[in-house]
Amino acid sequence: MSAPDTPVETSDPMSFSEAMEALEEILRRIEGEDTDIDALADELQRAAQLLELCRTKIRKAEVEVTQIVQQLESDE
Repeated sequence: MSAPDTPVETSDPMSFSEAMEALEEILRRIEGEDTDIDALADELQRAAQLLELCRTKIRKAEVEVTQIVQQLESDE
């Protein structure tokens, strides 16, 4: 099992779908029978960072959608 390369920052240019793919890969490695217990904490830390990145992107999208809807409603 490979260790995570680098921590994910909220300014990371990684897209939502890339982050989800990375999370799925981590999950596959963790669920595998040959899970390296020494790397488990690193994998879980990377997963937590990716989840935060995804949450941030979802919150940003929610704000943008709300603003667009409000703009459309005010134009009526």
